[in-house]
Amino acid sequence: MTLLEGIKGPRDLDSLSAEQLKTLCGEIRESLVRSVAKTGGHLGPNLGVVETTVAIHRVFHSPTDAIIFDTGHQSYVHKMLTGRSDLSTLRQKDGLAGYPQRSESVHDIVESSHASSSISWADGIAKAFKLTDQIDRYVVAVVGDGALTGGMTWEALNNISDDNDRRLVIVVNDNGRSYAPTIGGLAKYLNGVRTDHNYRRLYRLSKKLFYKFGLLGRLIYSAARGAGKGLLATFAPRGLFPNLDIKYIGPIDGHDIVAMEQALQQARKYASPVIVHAITTKGKGFNPAILNEDDQFHAVGKIDPETGEALDSNPAQTWTDVFGDEIVKIADSRKDIIGITGAMLRPVGLDKFADKYPDRVFDVGIAEQHAVTSAAGMAFGGLHPVVALYATFVNRAFDQVLMDVALHKAGVTFVLDRAGVTGPDGASHHGMWDLSLLQIVPGIRISAPRDAARLREELNEAVAVQNAPTVVRFSKGTAAGEIVAVRRTADGVDVLRDAPAKDVLVLTVGPMASIGLQVAELLAAQGIGATVIDPRWVVPVPKSVIELAKQHRLVVTIEDGIKVGGIGTRVRQDMREAQVDTALNEIGLPDEFLEHATRNEIFERVGLTAQTIARDIVAQVVGSKVPHARPLAENPTIEVRR
Repeated sequence: MTLLEGIKGPRDLDSLSAEQLKTLCGEIRESLVRSVAKTGGHLGPNLGVVETTVAIHRVFHSPTDAIIFDTGHQSYVHKMLTGRSDLSTLRQKDGLAGYPQRSESVHDIVESSHASSSISWADGIAKAFKLTDQIDRYVVAVVGDGALTGGMTWEALNNISDDNDRRLVIVVNDNGRSYAPTIGGLAKYLNGVRTDHNYRRLYRLSKKLFYKFGLLGRLIYSAARGAGKGLLATFAPRGLFPNLDIKYIGPIDGHDIVAMEQALQQARKYASPVIVHAITTKGKGFNPAILNEDDQFHAVGKIDPETGEALDSNPAQTWTDVFGDEIVKIADSRKDIIGITGAMLRPVGLDKFADKYPDRVFDVGIAEQHAVTSAAGMAFGGLHPVVALYATFVNRAFDQVLMDVALHKAGVTFVLDRAGVTGPDGASHHGMWDLSLLQIVPGIRISAPRDAARLREELNEAVAVQNAPTVVRFSKGTAAGEIVAVRRTADGVDVLRDAPAKDVLVLTVGPMASIGLQVAELLAAQGIGATVIDPRWVVPVPKSVIELAKQHRLVVTIEDGIKVGGIGTRVRQDMREAQVDTALNEIGLPDEFLEHATRNEIFERVGLTAQTIARDIVAQVVGSKVPHARPLAENPTIEVRR
């Protein structure tokens, strides 16, 4: 049996020798590569925190001591040390989540995988422990250096330094990267610490003393690197936040378990917040990750565990690819076009723009709020910013979209990647709230392209608007093949299918067009006529949609956002204002947090499939006594009749 197989909980680490711990870390890395190669997931970040996570669990006692990961994608090793060493079901339906999840283990505290929130969580938990006399409990927040670019981190640090009599340890996992290299002044400072000649000399000397002279070396090592006493400490950096009253230990080699344990044990002795600064290497132990300069295998699909080569690569263009190519073409003809993103340059497709026009693309780090208000300022200055984010992250900047962009009638375009159901990353990463949130913003215009051609078209239309915010949202994965409209109304609504019998009007949002067309075919087999439309711009609702609704017996809206406050709700309100009394069914996602699974598995579970939708429509239309509709059989499986 391997050492890893014998780890059923954190306390199984206590009896291991230094040599055994080294072996264990090797087994963990081997298991990570082997498992994630089969399932996909966040490989690089976890390879980089193996020793650091082991040291944390040896020094602190989870779950009595609360351990929080920011962001949760670096928690795989934590899972393995807390009874979940089998990662074979990672990110699969009914399997392990790719982030901490309370339903899996009492050792998982914070489920949200949005960055920069952990120190606020830790501050709150530590205050609760203090106020309820649980003074023997510690809180440990493991923060990637990329998370330090987010505003919430600084708000939390400001409060912690003002009231600092709590048992709180902040482990800064400093690998110089978030998704890609970390951006900003803090990153430059950290890089200076990592590369400082005096620090490196101090580190080598103190480490040598520790290993050669035992207790004497330990005292010198501790004095020089931890408490800040002694001659050698004069070479040590002042700390990460010299203007805040927070104790600092480091920098420490995050891959040296002995050094990390020493630092963490020292941090335990304080009854006040402490920062432990660990220097790590993302992708440690897996050469393909180390050699990958783009993201060091931050997130991978299925790969060859030996070479790192992708096994499920798809040569077809993704939605992101289409956007990335088109924004460069637009930038070629318009010098006022500017790109902005938050630590996601390559994932959102702005890398080609940045390569060609480096002075016109800004990566602001994990700071969506700043990105949006900065964009408003750029619009005031005569530019047209294109803010590209994952749809789930625009939630964080809603106030800025509302009060800084919309209120000031700023011409800013928001490109929301991975909108709708994303799949294996789980509840916090589904882009399912943007339609409901953003459509309440006065003056906003929201588009949802159904295919690659419409993405290019609608992006060009979006950046042409100079007096209001515009949104272009699209899904994760391969862009849909062209779905040709049979005609387009004067106000830009595409009619994808015209039926002689005006029974049902099916309004589809973006990629739901293909499902809508399947529904229409199934309905036709039952003798029910269905017109399928794609509004292209779903907010505001085009007037021709209301006119078409007036001509049909039933309107059905299909969207990949939540039904509550969704596009269907907006259409219903506009129909009511126009005194159109056609019945309307809103079909979309339920207002719940959807667990991780594939996109199709989630659609199946929530009933967002052509078969389910058509069956429900048939039941309603037949119930309304449409004379040419065929009644449902006892077995209501609908089959296409050819």
